[in-house]
Amino acid sequence: MNRLILLVESRIRGDVYVRFGGELPKTHRSNTAGRWMLSLPLKSVNNLVKDARKVQQTILMVGDITDIYINNYQKMMHDDNFSVEELSAIGFGYTKLLEESNDVLTELKNVVNITTLSMTDKERMDVVERCYSKMKRYRNLVSYYTNKNISVSYLRAKKKNDLDRIMGLYGKSNEKYW
Repeated sequence: MNRLILLVESRIRGDVYVRFGGELPKTHRSNTAGRWMLSLPLKSVNNLVKDARKVQQTILMVGDITDIYINNYQKMMHDDNFSVEELSAIGFGYTKLLEESNDVLTELKNVVNITTLSMTDKERMDVVERCYSKMKRYRNLVSYYTNKNISVSYLRAKKKNDLDRIMGLYGKSNEKYW
């Protein structure tokens, strides 16, 4: 059985360890058991699909979406400009966006796995392209959603004359990416 082995990206945030793609013979965390983690197993898919860079980029975009969510939502939770109800609504929005991006990843996995669908290489590449476009859209949407929420806090802080604290929380003008 062939396996899709991609360049992988691991992300560690506090107690959360997330790994996207490839194979890993063991984890490097002392409190985690060593094991093989397989990603997107294949039987006999043409090299055209196996080597598709867009498959790798799509998987890595999930990491980008997760990073945007983890980093910024934690900051928002420490921001006094948001009420508990607003934070709950913001969290719900992130949850929906993460669920949608997970659905795209599941669709991609089903396409790359030859046992689930009988498709030509062209059909597979079309689905890979569609998944890539959807994931890119979700990553951009998560960034937009984050930027809009931060801008609400910024405007509220400006009204209260409390910009220094907000700029310290989300970054100075030369550090901010939003």
